Amino acid sequence: MSRIGKLPVDIPAGVTITVGDTEITVAGPKGTLTVPVQENTQTKVEGNQIIVTRADDEPKSRAWHGLQRALLNNAVTGVTKGFEKKLEINGVGFRLSGGPKEIEMALGFSHPVKYKAPEGIDLKTDKMTITVSGIDKQKVGQVAAEIRALKKPEPYKGKGIKYADEVIIRKAGKAGKK
Repeated sequence: MSRIGKLPVDIPAGVTITVGDTEITVAGPKGTLTVPVQENTQTKVEGNQIIVTRADDEPKSRAWHGLQRALLNNAVTGVTKGFEKKLEINGVGFRLSGGPKEIEMALGFSHPVKYKAPEGIDLKTDKMTITVSGIDKQKVGQVAAEIRALKKPEPYKGKGIKYADEVIIRKAGKAGKK
């Protein structure tokens, strides 16, 4: 059995699950998400839990089994609590401004860099910190990665955009002459 797939997903109060042929709809206080049904898996709602089972023991079925359960768990967590990622901007002369849907950054280029968030994602700025939040875990991670890719942190001084919990391994500079 898949270690992840065999675990049931608890359904908190206020969340409704609708199982269809091709997709599973998860609705909660923060919004609605749909999860595609993976091949060779069956999903049942029993009481206040979601149970995911698989048809056979083939390697591909075992992989889909764990994936289906993880996607459902992320959807339930997203519609109840939501997800967020924090990014930090480090560097002399770097600036950050903007609102919930679009941010503008000065990142050392000859022009300001603007980033418009896709639907369902909110961007919050506070000094030199960007908080990406939303109900879809995949979308939140993708937006955070796209913003980070605008100016990746460099290894000598650590200038750039990094995740709040990321550790930048520093390199030594020039040794110099003696």
